Amino acid sequence: QVQLVESGGGLVQPGGSLRLSCVVSGTIFKIYVMGWYRQAPGKQRELVGRIDSGGSTIYADSLKGRFTVSRDSAKNTVFLQMNSLKPEDTADYYCYSDLSDSVTSARRDYWGQGTQVTVSS
Repeated sequence: QVQLVESGGGLVQPGGSLRLSCVVSGTIFKIYVMGWYRQAPGKQRELVGRIDSGGSTIYADSLKGRFTVSRDSAKNTVFLQMNSLKPEDTADYYCYSDLSDSVTSARRDYWGQGTQVTVSS
């Protein structure tokens, strides 16, 4: 069984920063990609950013320069550093990982439960 647990969400003022963390645990054989999506009220879930096992990153164009995804492969942890936050960044942020399971050898995406980020004064 694989679990993804996010932490670090909360309330922050416009212009502030927040760092999210996500730990992947369980029957992991190999992690290929880790990353973050977000879903604002009434909107579809969208990619924030992702990082592969080689360290290459992809970001939503609108977030480049403000958001940074990084990972600690030894700890199976992915981070999302969010700077210069705006009210429109308010959303539920979901961690995900593309990985293969050590028991079934199956490779698929796994998702966390989400952590809420609210940007408001």
